[in-house]
Amino acid sequence: MSEIVIDMPEMFSVEEASEFREKIRGHIDEGFSSFVLDFGGCAFIDSTGLGVIVSSYKKCVENGGTIKLKALNANVLKIFELTRLTHVFEIV
Repeated sequence: MSEIVIDMPEMFSVEEASEFREKIRGHIDEGFSSFVLDFGGCAFIDSTGLGVIVSSYKKCVENGGTIKLKALNANVLKIFELTRLTHVFEIV
């Protein structure tokens, strides 16, 4: 099955996390398991946002898929580096 590209919000924090969770789980329930998260328009991510991405990643892997990250700006990339999540996610 092909990858679904999801555009991340400009500020990915607790307010947007539940909407993202529902969106990606809906796709997983439809049988999709591989996603590319496009951070091109995202300037900020908090711990809740990271947690939702990690839990979604686990769900995708359980279903034979993955999550890739794309177009991270320096600030967002730094958060992924500090949390060592750059060792978990493929950055394209």
